[in-house]
Amino acid sequence: MSLALYTQVRGTGPDLVLLHGWGLNSGVWEPISHSLTDFFRVTMIDLPGFGRNCDAMPEVYDLATIAAMVSEYVPVHSHLLGWSLGGLVAQKIAIEQPSLLSSLMVLASTPKFAKEQNWPGIKAPVLNAFEQQLERDFTKTLERFMAIQAMGSSTAKHDIKQIKTHIQHYPIPALAALRAGLNILSVSDLRHQLSTIKAPTLRMYGRLDSLVPLAALEAVAQLHPNSESYVFAHASHAPFISHPDEFVERVTAFVHSLTN
Repeated sequence: MSLALYTQVRGTGPDLVLLHGWGLNSGVWEPISHSLTDFFRVTMIDLPGFGRNCDAMPEVYDLATIAAMVSEYVPVHSHLLGWSLGGLVAQKIAIEQPSLLSSLMVLASTPKFAKEQNWPGIKAPVLNAFEQQLERDFTKTLERFMAIQAMGSSTAKHDIKQIKTHIQHYPIPALAALRAGLNILSVSDLRHQLSTIKAPTLRMYGRLDSLVPLAALEAVAQLHPNSESYVFAHASHAPFISHPDEFVERVTAFVHSLTN
């Protein structure tokens, strides 16, 4: 029997599903969810092991399993938007279940997060450091991770405070999910499957992002040439926090372009 996941649904209109990033929960969407509900029926899903789904831990916690669990709660013909780790899950769903989606939107995310020769990404020592720190003090590890997400943004302090304010209303994540989530970021590689994505795709990046460097844009575009790209010129890893109006405008414009 599959584990049940808690979801939040708000608004009316075309279905828009939001997937959050590592260590956090659907509270990160709170500041912009009300703007999005002017245009969409918004479904926010806490990833397994995170937020209100902190107890929904599968026996095998890998990308394929998580994507399969989440996909059960994605309405048919949805516009699926994943941020960071959530973007990796969203891409996996788009690859495995192409008929489920009307479009795919990937924010501050790539098909492969770990850096290797000729591929921009997060250096292995950074991921290893997070894994080691997680064992000692996961609260400080999450705080450091949030600081890195906002690094470079002119509103970094405000961004971090806003993220903390909204995620603290949710249960803390399961330590096993945090560990497994880092492993997914370390080992997952969807590059050779990108060309199979059929859904119209918008890939959004923050120019100041230190976790998903802008150099990834060109590398991903070569693998998925049918996708569109957009760069938030003054944003880091969380453009929907630092530049909410620009984010909502970009999302709504993309979806609108598909229906005209």
